[in-house]
Amino acid sequence: MDSLSLGVLAGVGCGLVLGWHLRGRFSKSVRDTTGGNEASVMGEGGEFKMILVVRTDLKMGKGKVAAQCAHAAVSAYRQVQRRHPELLKQWEYCGQPKVVVKAPDEDCLQELLTHAKELGLTVSLIQDAGRTQIAPGSRTVLGVGPGPADLVDRVTGHLKLY
Repeated sequence: MDSLSLGVLAGVGCGLVLGWHLRGRFSKSVRDTTGGNEASVMGEGGEFKMILVVRTDLKMGKGKVAAQCAHAAVSAYRQVQRRHPELLKQWEYCGQPKVVVKAPDEDCLQELLTHAKELGLTVSLIQDAGRTQIAPGSRTVLGVGPGPADLVDRVTGHLKLY
């Protein structure tokens, strides 16, 4: 066997071992905090996402919405970083998808928050300091996830894009 064939064989072998190892790492399960149910870290389709739900009744300007969404995303990221670092790696591996959707009012945000918590998803509810456009303490944006796309969609899949 010449050295080129031996090198190719060694490369293929290393690739198989590395693939097997990564497969084991990425197919781990996470315990659902609602009752010990197992939920695949990869979700049904192997994807993760974060949804940012913006209240439309507050009539925030575009810059205000962007800032509030950024607050929710950073807050959710920090929570997942502490509690589920493997899930965070998967979300990052998927390209960190984030989608912004509309909610008509605070009651809707509260219902979504409750449903997301029941499913064991990370939630981040942002309250504004009231220094610019809206009243202090106004709940502006709800972050749901990052989490398995199939679970996140159970909570927010019916909402329209912002």
